[in-house]
Amino acid sequence: MQILSVATRQIGTKFSLHSRQPLSNCLFSTATSRHATTPRRTSHFTNTNINIKSYITRQTVATMTKITLKSPEIPVSLPDGLSEEQLLSFTPFTSWLKTLSTSLSLQHSNTQHPFHSDPYALQSITVQAYDLFGGKRVGFLKIQAQVTNAAGESLPGAVFLRGPSVGMLVILVPDDDAEEDERYVLLTVQPRIPAGSLAFAELPAGMVDDDGEESGEGKFAGTAAREIYEELGIEIPASELVCLSDLAATDEEKDGKGKEEEGGKEKKGDEDEDGEEEGLPSAMYPSAGGCDEYVPIYMHERRVPRHTLAEWAGKLTGLRDHGERITLKLVPMRDLWREGRRDSKALAALALWEGLRREGKLR
Repeated sequence: MQILSVATRQIGTKFSLHSRQPLSNCLFSTATSRHATTPRRTSHFTNTNINIKSYITRQTVATMTKITLKSPEIPVSLPDGLSEEQLLSFTPFTSWLKTLSTSLSLQHSNTQHPFHSDPYALQSITVQAYDLFGGKRVGFLKIQAQVTNAAGESLPGAVFLRGPSVGMLVILVPDDDAEEDERYVLLTVQPRIPAGSLAFAELPAGMVDDDGEESGEGKFAGTAAREIYEELGIEIPASELVCLSDLAATDEEKDGKGKEEEGGKEKKGDEDEDGEEEGLPSAMYPSAGGCDEYVPIYMHERRVPRHTLAEWAGKLTGLRDHGERITLKLVPMRDLWREGRRDSKALAALALWEGLRREGKLR
């Protein structure tokens, strides 16, 4: 993707929240300020358990830089410290932009599209915040996309870009269970600061790294196999993992074939309602209203000696030098809906597993 750089100056605002009680000296910003702070107004926040008295100060944010993408031709505003090269090498950004562009184009090509008469268009993108991994590589982006139509109507465009992850459903069956009716699932219990929890029970999961060593389905399966080993201590070849998300996809979606009429692109009825034509991956989106993350669900089932089941419960795992503090929890399959009720991965995995078994696609 080629870009044309255009220098510009934009002034934004950032706020510093200072508190005398548990939350103190918190700074919310996207760039380091070059100006002194000036108190503006006082606010009071009350929680049922803690009282936070704070005052907000306003600061001027450093100049932003605007670049213009050529394909598509969209202006993008970048904060200090984030370069064009870093942005365009961040695969979640370029993948999101490509998918959105495809979806927007369908408004014009499909006369049955609900927005065909007054289509929406991407007008601009503002990068509001970013995190770097290893000091150089972009790990997360917070952006604001302006998407409007000719009538001046807009669509919500706040997006947290982080890229895909994988979820793993690991099922253990006691080797003395001849009927294979007794199944157990391994959950991880670990701190999840975004959820405000130090003991969040969930399916094992991991981010898909954009390291270039693997591609396509191999990258997702390889990530799943590594995460199972790191978090559960079980070594499973990637080739032995079953992708439940792919099994649930239609044959047309698997083959990448559109549902176009011969000789044209016009769709009939509601054939493109499920997102296949938009090119969305066959995966679970845990927060499509604000985040690009999607999670294909993989499964592995194995028979184990019954006496080893107790060894899994309470086992400490995880990469300690990466900040992982993981305790394993073994739950009966019949109780997964209850034990994993807070985890979208667990509920999605259970729904896929039960649905695929009903249709005979999974034994």
